[in-house]
Amino acid sequence: MIGDRVFARVQKLIPRSLQATLFVRGFGLAKVPLMFLVAPVVEELDDTRCVVRIPLNFLTKNHLHSMYLGVLAVGADVTGGLMATDALQGPGAKMNVLFKEMHAEFLRRPTAAVRFTCEDGAAIRAAIARGRESGERENVPVRVSATVGDEEVARFEMTLTAKRRG
Repeated sequence: MIGDRVFARVQKLIPRSLQATLFVRGFGLAKVPLMFLVAPVVEELDDTRCVVRIPLNFLTKNHLHSMYLGVLAVGADVTGGLMATDALQGPGAKMNVLFKEMHAEFLRRPTAAVRFTCEDGAAIRAAIARGRESGERENVPVRVSATVGDEEVARFEMTLTAKRRG
């Protein structure tokens, strides 16, 4: 009991973006090592929007010194997936979520760190709420934009599917 209160106080002192970064890195280390290796940093996370940055470095760049296509896909997955994971927090039936489809449009070569932005939090939360209520599988499109500075370098549209466990 006392430990829970102390943990809650300490948790309030740590910015939400840092908590989310630590969660993503820990999940990556335990379950998806590639996610850990690309070193995503959560810059912003709230109920409607998520911004994740992936640095361009030795592990994330290709032979042309731009970000590798697979790393761009990881960035989109992390950004949209974190929005869904955040929406799953709190009381209610446990849900399984995953992406079942991805469409990508690559506009320019990203030659620096890439920011991935998803602003579909409200739609994701609504789909998860519907799935909790009905017990049926819910699908929702999730859009992620990848930018370097102010320039868009890629667009992703993924289909998130959520279903109550059991």
